[in-house]
Amino acid sequence: MRVIDDLEVTRVKPQKVAFASFVGTAIEWYDFFIFGTAAALVFGKAFFPSLSPLSGTLAAFATFGVAFVSRPAGAIVFGHFGDRIGRKKMLVFSLVLMGSSTVAIGLIPTYGAIGLAAPVLLVVARLAQGFAVGGEWGGAVLMAVEHAPREKRAFYGSWPQAGVPAGLVLATLAFLLVEQLPEDQVQAWGWRLPFLASAGLVAVGMYVRLKVVESPEFENVKRNKKIADFPILAVLRGEKRALGVGILTQAASLVPFYLVTVFVLSYGPKDLGISRQTILLSILVACVLDILSVPYASMIADRIGARKMLIYGSLYMAAIAYPFFWLLSTGVGLAVLLAMILIITIGHAVTYSAVAGYVTGLFPAEVRYTGASVAYQFGGVVFSAPAPFIAVAIAAETDGSWALAAYIAAACAITVLVLTLTKTAKVNH
Repeated sequence: MRVIDDLEVTRVKPQKVAFASFVGTAIEWYDFFIFGTAAALVFGKAFFPSLSPLSGTLAAFATFGVAFVSRPAGAIVFGHFGDRIGRKKMLVFSLVLMGSSTVAIGLIPTYGAIGLAAPVLLVVARLAQGFAVGGEWGGAVLMAVEHAPREKRAFYGSWPQAGVPAGLVLATLAFLLVEQLPEDQVQAWGWRLPFLASAGLVAVGMYVRLKVVESPEFENVKRNKKIADFPILAVLRGEKRALGVGILTQAASLVPFYLVTVFVLSYGPKDLGISRQTILLSILVACVLDILSVPYASMIADRIGARKMLIYGSLYMAAIAYPFFWLLSTGVGLAVLLAMILIITIGHAVTYSAVAGYVTGLFPAEVRYTGASVAYQFGGVVFSAPAPFIAVAIAAETDGSWALAAYIAAACAITVLVLTLTKTAKVNH
């Protein structure tokens, strides 16, 4: 049966499936990231004007973080149906839900127009975004991985991973264009444009995704009548160890990435005097390079093993944490750009590129959508969601650099520890 499975996988060109996963994922993460950028730059004044600047920023970042509450629910629901009726259908639905939620955010009146209802509606729409993205990652990664030859699964699994920096590039470009408007127009209506533009991007993503064929491994599961009645229960009963490893493995990639792409957008201008445009342009350049460096790093992971790649990447990220904040503190444009390249283009690539292949490999095909999605999204709850909020509190109570660097190093230590302890653990199937 294993020979038949492998022959069936090779019948479909994995490049086409991986590209479709990349495009759809980039669009979904564009929708997700423009909220983070708007939270750092606009939402404090638009939806929490009665609070102090610091409190308004914390409240805005809290609305950013609520999406991580609904992401695990999305992972469970999308995973359930993805493991029972197919990966492709769930990917199409997640894209529609994300696009609808994003456009809705662009239409919400501000606090000045409708009062308390404004932040409430903002939170509801953000929860819907989180629910959609909760089902996106698992489906996109599985479509790429399950169509790929086994010796190149880290490489093809990295294509939807590269969709994350691609989405951030699109989001950053959108706000760089908006920043060309006068500040009062940005605050009044300009910030809405990136959200409304999502409608056109989703149409493109739908066109690409509808042309993708179903995963051959899922077809094999159906053929062999191995479909789980309740995938989440099967994961909790038989794959608890794999679930824990999958969650903790992500600390080194998630904490630094969300500190840099969300927290630094407010920390740079307010605490270090760096212009918004300098930070946005630096992130933009680093993420464009990251789109290329993620697949390149994954090719190395295919050669040396995903686990080793994650350990080496975590050690690098811990080592570069303080130099990153030191370079940032200079306020010099080229230094800021170098800092972003060191931590995004290199650090994010080597810690994130192998995650897809490693985490999906922890679970058997019949519960893989659920297991991988839940592991990834709970990793987001534990490590991504609180990162900007914790960083704001750390910066407010300390001199910043050393404490923030220590926060990143601690996250990296978690990943290294769990991967070291699972060296001989039989978590791969």
